[in-house]
Amino acid sequence: MKTLNILTLFPDFFRSPFETGLLSKFLQRGDLLLNLVDIREFSDDSFKRCDDYPYGGGSGMVLKPEPLFKALDSLDNRGTVILTSPSGEPLNQEKVKGFAGLEDITIICGHYEGVDQRVVDEYVDFEISVGDYVLSGGEFAALIITDAVVRYLPGFMSNPGSLVEESFEGSLLEYPHYTRPENFREHQVPPVLLSGNHAEIAKWRLNKRVEKTRRVRPDLYKQYEIIKEKQR
Repeated sequence: MKTLNILTLFPDFFRSPFETGLLSKFLQRGDLLLNLVDIREFSDDSFKRCDDYPYGGGSGMVLKPEPLFKALDSLDNRGTVILTSPSGEPLNQEKVKGFAGLEDITIICGHYEGVDQRVVDEYVDFEISVGDYVLSGGEFAALIITDAVVRYLPGFMSNPGSLVEESFEGSLLEYPHYTRPENFREHQVPPVLLSGNHAEIAKWRLNKRVEKTRRVRPDLYKQYEIIKEKQR
């Protein structure tokens, strides 16, 4: 991915996340062009309002089509357009990897009761939900999508190998981790991790991944079982 456009009513929301940590270093190196687009700048309203009441009645407000159409048309590298929406497809690791392989991405931060459907029909390639809950604004979801995707871009992770063994790879959750001291308040590090036997350590870690996934995420465990059956 070369360009990430984020269309938002609140561009200042992203200031702290994009100025700290690995994401900040990655952006400073110029490995990714970040373009924060203030939707209000494309409003013809004298008060820069971008929402209105929904036709047919109902509670809440809806983001108007005019400023969003203009904002999207202003982009030279619009690429694939993602709308954050609680009614969208669930974000998962496979989708994240797919997004990471795209040239340019534009994320529209949904708000209020949603956006005018004509925006979706004309521009949106994916409606994405980050979970079965409702947030106060799509900025939170956009940040989650961005962080998840950018981790897969070359040069972001100092140790790319860590991407291979983390949660959701192979439909399994991650194994437990331990560090020094070896014994802390009568809690001992499992002896196998101190053995130096890499084959046994790998077996222990896999067993722990399977055990935790079966207990915590039975839905993922079913996927793992299907993958194992196909491999057989």
